[in-house]
Amino acid sequence: MRVAEAGGRRYSQSGDSTDQNLMNDSAMAQRASLGVYADRRMLRILLLGAMSGFPWVLIGSALSLWLKEEGLSRSTIGFASLIFGVYSINFLWAPLIDRIRIPWLTERIGQRKAWIICLQAIILLAMLAWGSVNPADNLTLVIALGLGIAISSASQDITIDALRIEQIGRSETGAMAAGAAVAVVGWWTGYKLGGFIALLIADALQKSGFENYWQITFQILAILIVVMNALLLLIPEASWRERQAAQARDQASIGRAIGGSDQGLFAWLSSTVVAPFISFFRQNGVKMALAILGFIFLFKIGEAFVGKMSIIFYKEVGFSKSDIAIYSKGLGWVVTVIFTLIGGWFAVRQGIVKALLLAGIAMAATNLMFTIMAWSNEPSAWLFAAAVLVDDVTASIATVIFVTFISLLVDRTYTASQYALLASLGTAGRTVLAASSGWMVDSLDGDWGLFFIITALMVIPSLLLLWFVRDHFLSVEQARPDSVQQFELAADISEGKA
Repeated sequence: MRVAEAGGRRYSQSGDSTDQNLMNDSAMAQRASLGVYADRRMLRILLLGAMSGFPWVLIGSALSLWLKEEGLSRSTIGFASLIFGVYSINFLWAPLIDRIRIPWLTERIGQRKAWIICLQAIILLAMLAWGSVNPADNLTLVIALGLGIAISSASQDITIDALRIEQIGRSETGAMAAGAAVAVVGWWTGYKLGGFIALLIADALQKSGFENYWQITFQILAILIVVMNALLLLIPEASWRERQAAQARDQASIGRAIGGSDQGLFAWLSSTVVAPFISFFRQNGVKMALAILGFIFLFKIGEAFVGKMSIIFYKEVGFSKSDIAIYSKGLGWVVTVIFTLIGGWFAVRQGIVKALLLAGIAMAATNLMFTIMAWSNEPSAWLFAAAVLVDDVTASIATVIFVTFISLLVDRTYTASQYALLASLGTAGRTVLAASSGWMVDSLDGDWGLFFIITALMVIPSLLLLWFVRDHFLSVEQARPDSVQQFELAADISEGKA
């Protein structure tokens, strides 16, 4: 049957009646979805999402503006963002985090929380160390500490998602979908509101006459880390011993299958990395698989170029940190939360391929609004607010649709591995290439208007690839029986990314 073949989804091979039952269950779950948001577990998941999003404030907006106000060039600031590249390769050490137990701490609070608290402690120490460093005198140390925060954040995302999923029972499809949505909202809450607080504190300290206002800001923000970790301890965690036994059994089976040791490195690598790649190319064919991977890598690059330099642009055209905090962080957070939900509805109504095409065009058009700002003699606050508002709307909708696209491609036999690999590929496109954004602005002699026009054109290659794979993807989409389950993967892909 087609359902059994498409994307390797092997859970439905019993005929049309089973498919119809699954679709009916899906519709019922969607209708009941609003009530599940009152579940107390959603508050736990909201906290986990916020803990995942908050470090992006530190190594994103805060670090970029700190370096800018210390007199460093746009090129330097752009290349400093290469530290985000670790988010694109965290799948490489995900099996280690899933298997290694932190001594003493795991026995007392659980494996997942033990890892999160240890990684959060590293982030906290790096923030406090930033409080005593001047980037103009020791840029290398500042970037090294930022890299430490990025590695710890990328690593904690692995276990935060695991803890989020384990809060929901295996059969609670509606609750799992709601939990994924709440996790996305939580991530944006940590990122947007965290940035809002950071910018307001830094601006207030600067106006009060403190020369080291950014260093003091980081020390104050450390309080948020402590509070979130205290709340983390209230989240229950399932026993890790059963998971450990299951992992040992799986590795033993693979070891016997390849005729080697069940504890060998090759058995471990085969079960985590090699098999998911083979499955993906087998299910899609080499040509289609490469086109799909190219689309995932390229789709949000233009948005990423703008995102890397946006706060620098706002500052250079005359807006204060308080203006940026209110319009970009505060207002942007509200818009993102609302339109994240609307984006899912839009994808269902329009179909994934059509929705992605429209979203890509909308993202490009939004960048042109920044061109108008750049070429205005004195850009007004309302134009600033409108540009940020529209940018957040299109980015939110595009992210949800993009997440759904990737989720539909995942082979359920290798859900976790393929999900991590595809998400990492999307993150790589947004981090590695976009690191040259500052260099591009400098190469254009600071012509921000032309820069935004170029970023608008960057979406064209990805849309051509999407058009090439449209028929193949439509066959996969039509074969998918359970439309609710595609949202189970939404939180992690959106958190790396947006």
